Amino acid sequence: MPFKLTQAIPLLFVWLWSTGFIGAKYGLPYIEPFFMLFVRFCIVLVIFWLLIKIYRSKWIDQKQSWQQIAVGSLIHGGYLGGVFFAIKLGVPAGISAIIVGLQPIITTLFGRLFLNQSLHKFQIIGLVLGFAGVSLVILEKSSIDASQMSPLGIVACIIALLSISAGTIMQKQLASNVPLLTGSFYQYIGAIIVVGLITFSIEQQTVIYTTQLYIAMAWLIFGLSVFAILLLLYMIREGEVAKVTSYFYLVPPAAVIQTWLLFDEKLGVMAIAGSLMTVLGVIFVVKSQSLLTK
Repeated sequence: MPFKLTQAIPLLFVWLWSTGFIGAKYGLPYIEPFFMLFVRFCIVLVIFWLLIKIYRSKWIDQKQSWQQIAVGSLIHGGYLGGVFFAIKLGVPAGISAIIVGLQPIITTLFGRLFLNQSLHKFQIIGLVLGFAGVSLVILEKSSIDASQMSPLGIVACIIALLSISAGTIMQKQLASNVPLLTGSFYQYIGAIIVVGLITFSIEQQTVIYTTQLYIAMAWLIFGLSVFAILLLLYMIREGEVAKVTSYFYLVPPAAVIQTWLLFDEKLGVMAIAGSLMTVLGVIFVVKSQSLLTK
């Protein structure tokens, strides 16, 4: 069977997406988290405007625009704002990735609560395994080095998790006919509003200009916000829509491996078991969803 380019793209996409935690870890010592996101989103907004012009993407009406702004305030503003703030407070990047990696499980729960979607028994098992796994990871890390497990940082991770889960539900309900490029443009407007209000309210916009910051910012902008999104567009164009969401479930373990290699964020036996339980819980949820749709 001949090799197809789309078979390699999902793995590249997972790797790129997981490096967002690494980019934050490298850049945040030199800039405040919300100001970093504000600058990043402003640059990305200009890039997407250019992409819309290049690809002649269709503009959307006022109602859809406001809906995408609301989605962006959650998916980009609330999610990335929470993650960056947590890492700035000392929460290990790998732990942040694991907590927000519960997104597919929480999204399923939100679908049950707000969209009246049925909840299969295997999905319930997945929910229990996922929460138990994350609890084990946090418990071990806090017992080893409590100074790196800021309570406020953990709260920020949870806010990030809830934000991307709620934003995903809104996107599924409201944006089925919205062009991805144009929708992303308005989403970043919503994100800019959120992080802009926060940074100019509580931060000083302090920046230490270093080569490491420039590299981290360039990678987050072009590697994550542009190239990863373009890969996503390519997968959709090639007929991978049904599989795209499942690729996000591989991000937390990929991020944990990267932070172990780069920052020596080692996980003990209990944390490794918790990580495996989290992944297993997500698999239960995803497989149950695929079985229920057959």
